[in-house]
Amino acid sequence: MTHAMLKGSNVPLEATTVRAVLRWSPGQGVPDVDASALLLGLDGRVRSDEDFVFYNQPRHPSGKVWRLGKKRVAEALTDTIQTDLAGVESGVGRILLVASADGVTFDRVRELRILLYDAQNPDGEALAYFDVKPETGQETALICGELYRRGEGWKFRALGEGYSNGLKGLATDFGISVDESEAAEEPDASAAPGTPEPPAQAPAPASPDAVTTAQIPAPPAPEVSRPLPPEQPPTGVPTQPAYGYPPQQPPAAQPAYGYPHPTSPPGYGYPHPTSPPGQGYPAPAPATAAAQAAQDRYGFPQPATGAPDPDFRLPPQGPQFLGR
Repeated sequence: MTHAMLKGSNVPLEATTVRAVLRWSPGQGVPDVDASALLLGLDGRVRSDEDFVFYNQPRHPSGKVWRLGKKRVAEALTDTIQTDLAGVESGVGRILLVASADGVTFDRVRELRILLYDAQNPDGEALAYFDVKPETGQETALICGELYRRGEGWKFRALGEGYSNGLKGLATDFGISVDESEAAEEPDASAAPGTPEPPAQAPAPASPDAVTTAQIPAPPAPEVSRPLPPEQPPTGVPTQPAYGYPPQQPPAAQPAYGYPHPTSPPGYGYPHPTSPPGQGYPAPAPATAAAQAAQDRYGFPQPATGAPDPDFRLPPQGPQFLGR
């Protein structure tokens, strides 16, 4: 007959070897649960650190209490502690059966239950079971129950007592000495799960050169003289040459007859003559000031005035020019 137990209730055990099985339902965000056991002396404390059976020390030196490990059964996960009650040393008065969640609170563990089986009949019906429910939900370690002596026999009591500082805090309360280095490596219960601790970095040794450099102030940075911005050209005048030619100045007013002004820029990238050539060759320089003035007025040299040329003859004329 299986006993469904309430918190604080107890049941006598007739089996000489029992298996305490922790069972829970896995799922998204559900932490892994570990089973462990503490063998307490008659004074309620461990006799030495060897009385702590857990994942890093899965078997007691006496060989009477050991951890079987985890299994998957149906839709649940289990972790088991087995105890040979008949062979437990007389100096041990209680054996605590503990569940821990490695820094994650038990409010995220679903359907946590502890079941007791007769190890001689592991496939038989459970002797008793207790549904473990945390009181605050912030516990990271729970004493699910305890095996304790009563006269010549043993009993099991359902407890469900929690610790918010994890397996380390629970073990310390019962006399286990925890190494400070191991305590520093154990994750904080208040930290978010899966968040790695940043590695500690040793300070770099100071070198004599570094000390000397720190004592000498750095020279001030030299002032950099900045050139004044160039003057901007008047609006409408191009600043960049077209096709590689020098920038052109705005053209002056053109004189009559369409001839370019003597001071106007060249039209095709080469110097323009001061006056247009007559018949494809340069005009001769005027001999007199009057001739220069006439040339400036009409744009090309004027014939000289004076006595007619005695050798001048009209060219032969056609019949259309003969008088009738």
